[in-house]
Amino acid sequence: MKMRTFKESDRQSIIQLWQDCNLSRPWNDPDQDISRKVAFQPELFLVAEDKEQVIASAMAGYDGHRGSVYYLAVSPEYQARGIGKQLMSEIENRLIKLGCPKLNIVVRSSNDKVLEFYRKLGYMPDDIVSLGKRLIADEG
Repeated sequence: MKMRTFKESDRQSIIQLWQDCNLSRPWNDPDQDISRKVAFQPELFLVAEDKEQVIASAMAGYDGHRGSVYYLAVSPEYQARGIGKQLMSEIENRLIKLGCPKLNIVVRSSNDKVLEFYRKLGYMPDDIVSLGKRLIADEG
């Protein structure tokens, strides 16, 4: 397995990966989400590949106060091999180098498998409520 930053030639493979991992939602256009990430902190958009095939991805960001992770996905046939853990470790290292003191992760409360994955990595629920407001509607 090789880990690297996103390349434009990965776009369709990443979108398929997110669909395979049930990360896509009707209100988020994955193509636009990729374009937005590539335009801002592209060095925090990681891809894992095996035999030149995209098998995992993760987007991270840092706003000067907190870091965030989105679209952590590992192809179903590659899950439970430590790839997600390796991606998270690389993200944490990159964020630490930027001076990021804390990493926040948003996970759907019904996604027990992913919640357990993060708990094993040392992430614990914060006593907060995540609020959101769409500022730009995706056309999809």
